[in-house]
Amino acid sequence: MAAHPSAIIDPAAKIDPAAEIGPYCVIGPEVEIGAGTRLMAHVYIEGPALIGPDNLFYPYCSVGVASQDMKYRGERAETRIGAGNRIREFVTIHRGTEGGGLLTSIGDDNLLMAYAHIAHDARIGSHCILGNAVTLAGHVTIGDYAIVEAFSGVHQFCRIGRHAFVGGYSVITQDVLPYSQTVTPRASKVYGANKVGLKRRGYSAETIDALQKSFRLLGSESLNTSQAIDQIQASVPLSPEIDELIEFIRTAQRGIIK
Repeated sequence: MAAHPSAIIDPAAKIDPAAEIGPYCVIGPEVEIGAGTRLMAHVYIEGPALIGPDNLFYPYCSVGVASQDMKYRGERAETRIGAGNRIREFVTIHRGTEGGGLLTSIGDDNLLMAYAHIAHDARIGSHCILGNAVTLAGHVTIGDYAIVEAFSGVHQFCRIGRHAFVGGYSVITQDVLPYSQTVTPRASKVYGANKVGLKRRGYSAETIDALQKSFRLLGSESLNTSQAIDQIQASVPLSPEIDELIEFIRTAQRGIIK
């Protein structure tokens, strides 16, 4: 293992020989770090934490520290981070709590930009981008390929669906629909399908058009949500994406942004 002499590494930590630990990093017990992961400098990690291969941690980020939840009483909880993530400067990631399954987890190939905050029991999928200073409260779930732009905040227990795009400076207090382009508080509504992102991911024009029509129906002032779903099922070609959209709406506990 390439470790700078100034790094402080607990003997109980398990670090792959192919990992790299930079100057002034602090790694506690019960931390596991996979091959190819690099801690550039001044990175602080508390266990229990399981960090996969090929991640890159930029200076001054902290991982696995205790939750800020006032209900947290020191129960054993952990942090899991997958592979190929880029964790930029001053990002904070807190471990889980008993009230949220004792786990905060991050998937693979995500970019967490500087000053982003991942609170206790958050679950982030894979291939997501969180912009500068994005703040996730506890128990937030973010689906794969979602993008949350800079300085946005997400309320506790909210979900952001797969392939969703959340505009900068948004305040998210309800679930964000999958495949949508959503911006608040400048206007608390969906602006239609996330056309650019879906096209980049290889979705067909027919699928994107069907989603766009579905969002128009959901945003219609003459239809409530149940009526809009009925209209979608009656007039839009059904597909796995439309099924996912409808199921997402039906399982929302905090309502949805339309």
